[in-house]
Amino acid sequence: MQTTRLAPCCALLLWALVVAGCATTGAASPSAKPVFYPNAKLKQVGQAQADADAQACEQLARNAGLTPQEQDNAVLHDAAKGASLGGAAGAVGALVSGRGPGGVVNNGLAGAAVGGSVGAVNGAFQSKPSQTYRHFVQRCLKDKGYDVIGWN
Repeated sequence: MQTTRLAPCCALLLWALVVAGCATTGAASPSAKPVFYPNAKLKQVGQAQADADAQACEQLARNAGLTPQEQDNAVLHDAAKGASLGGAAGAVGALVSGRGPGGVVNNGLAGAAVGGSVGAVNGAFQSKPSQTYRHFVQRCLKDKGYDVIGWN
């Protein structure tokens, strides 16, 4: 019986990871890249060289101790909070329904797994780009002659 209870939790965790992966793309994500205005420098060197220069500036920012995303541990914090709340709710539900100690533990563990997954997804949606990192990269590219008009 425990294997049938474990399968839905694993499926939910897999779904949560897929959704979290989808949430980390686009202009507002930490994985966004600089978008260049087609000025004289870009026309002179071409997009491939501009992308290589952007990668060099990103590495320079990382070497300076910056990261593309804000370091607020939102995913870990929300996963822990969700696991705590889900575990408590599962255990209380088992107590109210009159299940024995085994039911309380099993429901508590299942609730913690579901709550942790939901919390992790919530934290992933809150991942935000570091403005300091982006400003650093933009300044580096400006010094090289590029004009960054945004991030995508």
